[in-house]
Amino acid sequence: MMKRTFKMSAVALVLGASAVLSAPAALAQTSPVACPGYEKGKTTLVGERTGKKVQKAFEFYNEDLVDEALNVLYEIDPSDDFDKAYVNRFIGNLLAAQEGQGGKAYNYLVDSVKNKVLNDLEHAQTLKLLGDLSMQEEKYNDAVKWYNSWMDFTCKEDPDVYTRLTQAYYESKQLDKMIEPADRAIALYEEPNKNPYVLKLTSYYERKMYNETVLVAEELVRKFPEEPRWWSQLGMFYLQVEKYDKALSAFELADMQGFLKKESEAKALAQLYQSNGMPYRGAKTLEKFIKAGVLKEDADLTASIANAYHAAKEFKTAAKLYAKAAAQTSDPEYYRKQGTLLLIAEDYKGAVKALENALERGIENPEKVHFTLMEANFYAGDYRAAFKHVQEAKKDRSLRRNAAAWEPYIKEKAKNRGINI
Repeated sequence: MMKRTFKMSAVALVLGASAVLSAPAALAQTSPVACPGYEKGKTTLVGERTGKKVQKAFEFYNEDLVDEALNVLYEIDPSDDFDKAYVNRFIGNLLAAQEGQGGKAYNYLVDSVKNKVLNDLEHAQTLKLLGDLSMQEEKYNDAVKWYNSWMDFTCKEDPDVYTRLTQAYYESKQLDKMIEPADRAIALYEEPNKNPYVLKLTSYYERKMYNETVLVAEELVRKFPEEPRWWSQLGMFYLQVEKYDKALSAFELADMQGFLKKESEAKALAQLYQSNGMPYRGAKTLEKFIKAGVLKEDADLTASIANAYHAAKEFKTAAKLYAKAAAQTSDPEYYRKQGTLLLIAEDYKGAVKALENALERGIENPEKVHFTLMEANFYAGDYRAAFKHVQEAKKDRSLRRNAAAWEPYIKEKAKNRGINI
C-alpha cells in the first residue's frame, strides 16, 4: 500500500499532476486540507536539474531496484528548499518501506516537513506517516505530536488516527488523555471498531476507575456480542465493583453461548452460583467443566465440589466426594469432613470408619474428632466406644463441659441395655 501511494506521488511530482491524472480524476481528488477558508495553492514542481535525477531514481524504484534508487537520491544536493524537502521525502518514503530503516527514514521525513515547503497533500501525508513511524520506533511522545500536527494542519478527523493517538497516549503513560480521542474514534467509525473501546477500557481500568470500566465493558458486549472474551471480562468487572447478581448474569449468558473456556471463568461461575444461594448449581457447574476438559480434576477441586454439595445439604454426595479427595491425598481433614457429613446423614458406621482414618493420619486437634466419634458410636449403639472417646474429648478444655455432659448419658444408656462400662 505504501509503495503504490508513493509511486503515484513520485510521478505526479516529477511529471506534473496533469500528466498522471485525467481531468475528471483530478477533480475527484478530495482537498488535502479541510480548514475553513482554505484555498488550494499553486502546485510546486521540482526544478529541472533535480527532476531529472528524481526521474532516474523513480525508474529504478519502479523496477524494484530500491537501493539503486536511493543511491541516486543520496547524490542529489539541491539548493532549492522545495527540491531539498521533496528529495528528503522521497528518501524517507523509500527507507520507511525497508526493514530496520525506520529511524533513518524518520530523520529524512522530519527534514522534509520542518519548513513547510511541500505541497499541501504531500505535507499532510508526511505528517501522518511521521506519526506512524514514531509508533513503530516507539517514540510515543513524538507520535502524539505528529498526529496532532496532522489534524491541526488538515482540520480533518480520521478514526484510525484518533485510535493511534489514543494508543500513543497509552504507551507514553498519559492515561487520562486517552478518553477524548478514543471517544472521537468511536463516533467516527462507520462500523464499530473494538480497538478504541479496548483502549478506553484500559485507561479507566489502569486508573482504578472501575465503575467507568464497567460501562465500557457493557458497551463492548452490546457492540460485539459474538466475541467470547468481552462477556467473561464484563463478569469479572462486575465482581470488581461487587455487583454479584450482574456478574452471575454475564457469566451465565456466556456459558449458554459456549464462551467459557478458561479455568478461571468456570470457577468464577461456580462460585457465583454458591454466593448467590445456589450451591447445587455451583457443584454441577464444576462437574460439567471437568467433563468438558476445562477444569482438571484434583483433590482440591473435588473438595470444592464436595463443599458445594454440603452447602446444598446433599450430605451423602458431599461425603462421597470428600472420601475421594482423601483417597487422593491421605489428608486427614478430608476424612474428618467425610465422617462429620456421614454422621449428619445417619450413616454412623461409615462415620466411625472415616473419623478413625482421620485420627490414624494424625489430624490436628484430635479431641474434636474424638467428640464426633463419641456421637457416631453412641448413635450406632457402641456405648463402650462412645465412653472411650468421651474421655479423650474431655482433654480439650473447650470441649470438656459438653463432653462431661454426655458422659452420664452414655452410662445410663449402656446400663439400660445391660452393658457394663
